[in-house]
Amino acid sequence: MSSRRVRVPGLRDLSARLLIAILFVVLVGVATAWVVVAGIGPAIFHAHLTGMGAGPELSLHAEEAFRTASLLSLAVALIAALATSVGVSLFVSHRITRSLAPVTAAANSVANGNYTARIPAVGLGVEFDDLTTAFNSMATDLGRIEATRTRMLGDLAHEMRTPITTIGAYLEAIADGVQQANPATLTMLGDQVTRLTRLSEDVSIVTTAEEGRLTMHRQRLPVAQLLADAVAQAAAQYATQNVTLTAVIAAGATAAAVNGDGDRIGQVLTNLLDNAVRHTPSGGEVAISAAVAGTRVAISVFDRGDGIPPDHLSHVFERFYRVDASRDRAHGGSGIGLAIAKSITEAHGGSIRAESAGVGCGATFTVELPLLP
Repeated sequence: MSSRRVRVPGLRDLSARLLIAILFVVLVGVATAWVVVAGIGPAIFHAHLTGMGAGPELSLHAEEAFRTASLLSLAVALIAALATSVGVSLFVSHRITRSLAPVTAAANSVANGNYTARIPAVGLGVEFDDLTTAFNSMATDLGRIEATRTRMLGDLAHEMRTPITTIGAYLEAIADGVQQANPATLTMLGDQVTRLTRLSEDVSIVTTAEEGRLTMHRQRLPVAQLLADAVAQAAAQYATQNVTLTAVIAAGATAAAVNGDGDRIGQVLTNLLDNAVRHTPSGGEVAISAAVAGTRVAISVFDRGDGIPPDHLSHVFERFYRVDASRDRAHGGSGIGLAIAKSITEAHGGSIRAESAGVGCGATFTVELPLLP
């Protein structure tokens, strides 16, 4: 069991150094006042006596009396001032040290993993208020990052468990001679490996984007071309699922363009179209549209599929979040496609939102990007 070492105050403490600095200033002021009064006061008094025509003997006694009285009064005044300054210095240094104690305690708590620690307002001026605000904001961000990291690791372990368990079970069955390594089995094993590979790539992309390290090759991208490429890439999947995909471009958006990375924005639209087809039954319809709204272009993907319950709308862009977990896993979703879409969109200075009237009413995902002037 480790015991906490008691810290003995010393000259390196802030309170001691503040006290010494203030005392040094006070002593310099005392010495300066003493020298000025002793050097100037008698000379001025002598000049006044001479002007009044006082004799030498009277002047000598008067000057001596003045010097004694003034120096005695000055000494008493300076001693009183010094004592008062020491008292005020002790109060100020104690106040500052006491106000910094919560800062030290909160910093130690954060360093030990307690991200709920906060610094109370100390009331020592704007600088300390700014320090308090910055520290509390940092602790909040660290707590959120730690919570996200913990949740992500748990979700990632959960996502990896199924394919790894499946692969392990089949390999064990093959080794025991229970299962044959026929083409169907190898295809199934290959699908599970592909799923793990896609999962690792998706996690890498969303983490890189959220940390601001996503590589971008920006250029002028016509909106009409972005939609055409997205539809062409999704055509085969939609044909396989027997879902109709249509593209609609409003008149004001036909010549619109954005400044961005074509591959990244294409990935956003692909993820939205992939999400729509997975939640649309066979024979259903999905539409992707573009329209100009002020200085931004809005690209929407609308489906008439499962819909989203109102209490789930605020969570659909979180990593590994699923409205229907079992259904999405059965259809091969990694659970972070929408998180990737959000991260890439925000990296382009845009925004993304989800709208749905409820279960069975379909959903609309809208991406807004700044227009290129």
